[in-house]
This record gives sequence, C-alpha cells and structure tokens, in this order.
Amino acid sequence: MDAFINVGYGNFVQTKRIIAVISPDSAPIKRLIQNQRDKVDLVDATFGRRTRSVLFLDNRQIVLSALQTETMIARIQGMKPVAQEE
Repeated sequence: MDAFINVGYGNFVQTKRIIAVISPDSAPIKRLIQNQRDKVDLVDATFGRRTRSVLFLDNRQIVLSALQTETMIARIQGMKPVAQEE
C-alpha cells in the first residue's frame, strides 16, 4: 500500500512521488508557478489561500500547498516506510 501525505484541506499526495518541497518566495519559483498556472501540470491545493510551499513530483507535476515548507517536511519525515508498518 502506498503512503499518502496530507497537503492541506483534505488533499493528499503520494509520498513516494515527491522530489522536492520548496518555498515559493523566490522570483524563479514565482515565475515557474505563473508559467504553469494554465497547464494541467499545476495542482492548486491552497483553496484560495496563500501558497506557502511548492511540491515537485516525479511526473513533472507541481502541487501548491497552503502549509508551510517546514510543516510539509515534518509530515514527510514523520511517516514510516511501508515495510516497517507491517
């Protein structure tokens, strides 16, 4: 069974697909988000709130989250590997 992480407001992302969790404060990341906004590869999971972290997935999708980057990392690190849960 695959592990999922809550990225806020009842939205979940498959943990093994996450490549990076980045803060959206830098200009290059803001440009990247703006360029991807009208494409299918951008998933906005903020529910209209301020974007506080950007998740990059291995399938080239980008997920915007209203949770802070540190919160996302803590949730990812707090998850046990599937082999240990059995």
